[in-house]
Amino acid sequence: METMERKDNSTLFSDTALVLEGGGMRGVFTCGVLDNFMDRGIRFPYVIGVSAGACNGLSYMSGQRGRAKFSNIDLLAKYHYVGFKYLFTQRNIMDFDLLFHEFPNHIIPYDYEAYFRSPYRYVMVTTNCLTGRAEYFEEKSDPDRLIDIVKASSSLPFVCPITPVDGVPMLDGGLADSIPVRHAMAEGYSKCVVILTRNRGYRKTIHGSKVPPFIYKEYPRLKVTINRRSRLYNEQLSEVERLEDEGKIQVIRPIKPIEVNRIERNIDKLNALYEEGYQCGAAWNPTGQLI
Repeated sequence: METMERKDNSTLFSDTALVLEGGGMRGVFTCGVLDNFMDRGIRFPYVIGVSAGACNGLSYMSGQRGRAKFSNIDLLAKYHYVGFKYLFTQRNIMDFDLLFHEFPNHIIPYDYEAYFRSPYRYVMVTTNCLTGRAEYFEEKSDPDRLIDIVKASSSLPFVCPITPVDGVPMLDGGLADSIPVRHAMAEGYSKCVVILTRNRGYRKTIHGSKVPPFIYKEYPRLKVTINRRSRLYNEQLSEVERLEDEGKIQVIRPIKPIEVNRIERNIDKLNALYEEGYQCGAAWNPTGQLI
């Protein structure tokens, strides 16, 4: 990997992309890795995030060390913003008003200026409900549009409302491209560091059920994407493992068996996974060897 020492004592891996998988609350693992990278001054010219990965990557891009952990763990303990009760008030499994408005604007302000000044590219993945295909967005000037994109990337099917971006209905980017390594490579980055939130060897169970006819009936192509999502995800995991074994990419993933689910609310489990992420980040170096 080509590196470049910067005046701010950071190290830029100028030929390498950073890819951030989602996974809901399992994303606290990613928070730990990224906090370690910030502590070590590790930077990449191109970062692409999906769903929870897109959310957590924003604090990395603005250089706000600890912000993502505070949002995902400390503020969860205080505000309890995940739960089925929000389905009745917001038609959502999470309190999106709190997460995407109160948090970044008032409770734990997001440093938009630092993010917009950053010379590095940040791409967020959504799924277009009309086409069923992945969309890849960048935004470096409009705070409202930035929030629309990351909110759409995090909008889980069935339990979150569809979120428009530029007037187009969008849902969770993980439906169409959970681990966008191929997209990063197509952008010219043959080297990738990939942060996953599942153990090596994990595969989703393939169920025969389909999206009921009365759900998303106005979005037939989205339904096709949802129905094949598990197969696509398993294919991407297999490809990631193959590329890793061939030495073409580096992967940072949990080592211990995952005990955190997508909507986990157990603070002890979340803290433990964050700490594992921090340690796995500390064990990474550009040669691909463990420190």
